[in-house]
Amino acid sequence: MALNPFRRLITQRAQSINLIKLEQEQPIHEVDPCYLSFSIDISLIIGGQWWEGSNGSSRGLGTNRVPPLALEHPKLSLYVEHLKPAYLRVGGSEADTIHYFCSQELPHEKEPELSEAIWNRLLDFIKQHQLKFMFTFKYGAFDRKQHGKWNGSDSAALLQHALDRGVNIDVCELGNELNAYWAFHGLSAQPRTKQLVLDYQRFINQVRLLSPSSRIAGPGSAFWPYLGETIKYLSNITPGFLEQLEGQLDIVDWHYYPFQSQRSPIRTRTARIEKLLDQRSLEDFERFSEQLERYRKRHQPQAELWTGESGSAQCGGQPKLSDRFASSFWWADQLGRGAKLRQKVMIRQSLIGGDYGLIQRESLKPNPDFWVSWLWKRLMGQQVYQVSCQNPDLIVYCHGGHKQNRMTLLIINMTNKPHRLKFQSFGSPKKRYEISADSLTSKKVLINGVLPKFRKGKVRLKDFPKLPKLDLVAPYSINFWTFADLESEDDMLFGDDAV
Repeated sequence: MALNPFRRLITQRAQSINLIKLEQEQPIHEVDPCYLSFSIDISLIIGGQWWEGSNGSSRGLGTNRVPPLALEHPKLSLYVEHLKPAYLRVGGSEADTIHYFCSQELPHEKEPELSEAIWNRLLDFIKQHQLKFMFTFKYGAFDRKQHGKWNGSDSAALLQHALDRGVNIDVCELGNELNAYWAFHGLSAQPRTKQLVLDYQRFINQVRLLSPSSRIAGPGSAFWPYLGETIKYLSNITPGFLEQLEGQLDIVDWHYYPFQSQRSPIRTRTARIEKLLDQRSLEDFERFSEQLERYRKRHQPQAELWTGESGSAQCGGQPKLSDRFASSFWWADQLGRGAKLRQKVMIRQSLIGGDYGLIQRESLKPNPDFWVSWLWKRLMGQQVYQVSCQNPDLIVYCHGGHKQNRMTLLIINMTNKPHRLKFQSFGSPKKRYEISADSLTSKKVLINGVLPKFRKGKVRLKDFPKLPKLDLVAPYSINFWTFADLESEDDMLFGDDAV
């Protein structure tokens, strides 16, 4: 397929040259090798309530029942292999209403079940792909009389079963978005901080006893755009929880969606294309992340900070928008912004399913965000550097490359204007990879002007043509530009004009 002719049309229109500067030679942070990770919702694993085709939601769930996900499908395995290494998180709203096959209690009416066969298939999937495993254990205390008296016998049995099958649950957490119980299960279900701390302490002690190598994450609080944890005296539990918890956490994690879909009963920023392309929509993530970092430092300084769940829009994503190119800008930004803010891991909701999935559940075709993730995995290393850009229209992040003495710039242009660039202190410019599309609502993206495709199960960086040697960032584009030989202190221009 020919290169995108749109690039030739806009080449001459960018006049001023904008400087991007490496602020210091030493990295400011190092992310986990599995920084970009992903989830599969427990509803898809067991065949529960899910989002595609749902017009609304019920207790944080979609209204359509789906069959259990075919984890053994070769296409799904292919995509997973291209996104390794990674944590697989299995959680979601139905994690708190589920019945475990190993429980000694009888299931309640209409309670979904995690059967032994499905649990074993999930464990085999994790072993097959050598994924790290994060699991949300059932809290399920929806009556205030139960709070502070959590009984973890069924969780202990499930954990022991995984160990007996040769799978270590690398990260254990209790309950899904415990601070949002009021929204999903009613006001009387919302646990108070003091009682939740008692329950979490029992959970920590149990996991430490049965599986000492497992790490503990919490509290996994949901934050809403603009509002944060919303109702201060009811659901703003994170600071008090971290302060009062006697047992030490290994991970302080939180959940954040920058937008809400029209299915969501509570909307503070509805997903619309003009919002997706507004830089101001990205700023709340930074504000809340810095707030959580202060809590972590003060109360759980030994712990890492993770985004334990994030997608484009709550309640399954926005139909005909979350699976389009316009929705890739927030994802590219949040990956770069989260690393700059010293988070260790970013877990994407979800690998598959919903309008926000990296992969479409029924067709098993990749959505645009899959290709952003694919390029990130290949080009952005663990070391995070501080950079600056003269032009506020451009969003810029920098990581070390996967090879020694390499750097990669992530350059995001959410405007309809091209921009010329020059660089200071990065070294010699090398290859560039540009993600664009024929339209903002396209379901397909181009990398360096061509459609990315798997050939015999493989897609490689060398499959894409070299871009012309220009110092140009195209309108509405996500760019990964690589550099080598970090010894030059001179300004560097791409192309024949390099000095």
